Amino acid sequence: MFWDSFQDADIAFLAAGFHVAYIEVGNTFGSPEALKHFDAFYAEMIARYGLSPKPALEGLSRGGLYAYRWACSNASKVGAIYGDAPVCDMKSWPGGKGKGDGSPADWSAAISAYHFADETEMLSFQGNPIDALAPLAAADVPVIHVCGDADTVVPPSENTDIVRARYIKMGGRFASIVKRGCAHHPHGLKDMTPVVDFVTASCAHGPVAERARQRAPKPGSILILEPAQWDYVPVTSAPGLNL
Repeated sequence: MFWDSFQDADIAFLAAGFHVAYIEVGNTFGSPEALKHFDAFYAEMIARYGLSPKPALEGLSRGGLYAYRWACSNASKVGAIYGDAPVCDMKSWPGGKGKGDGSPADWSAAISAYHFADETEMLSFQGNPIDALAPLAAADVPVIHVCGDADTVVPPSENTDIVRARYIKMGGRFASIVKRGCAHHPHGLKDMTPVVDFVTASCAHGPVAERARQRAPKPGSILILEPAQWDYVPVTSAPGLNL
């Protein structure tokens, strides 16, 4: 999500030699209809452009729903996942059923996008990323998340922390970068090198991957950054976006 905002990660990946590909499917919360477009997009990127059959997926904020839900159904096609304050449970956001602020309009839109009859059906849904990690762990897909410990929109305790605990328990490789004192914004990091190294180590081959592996955050690690280490002015930040 948000192709025209928070581009620091994309620019860093391009500088490292990656291609960056994007598809717009509207505000559809990783719904089944949205994922059909992702299937077609993936096939097009492989057949027409010859890109890697195991790309890294970037899930920024509500984009975490798209990245994780597609990945959980296509684990053998995923090289790594980078989540930036990613939504991993719709009960947290947009539902606001825990500590988070929630978004009533988006909650209603999500229920509609999934064709659920009502809120009760949404609340019983077992397809949220926090509930569907087993295929990714079985396929040994490495995951890295960046989040702020003061995020009240997508609280880490209801999203990243749950994914981390469950994924590691399943034997999955998961690393965290925590921005102390950071709210939901700004996304990204002043220096994206740790994320780029983690993804490069996971998706590249040969000496390039080995060098990145030596520098990258290790699976199971939690890197805590103080404000002076993460605070920056994003490349772009479109007005009016709260996620």
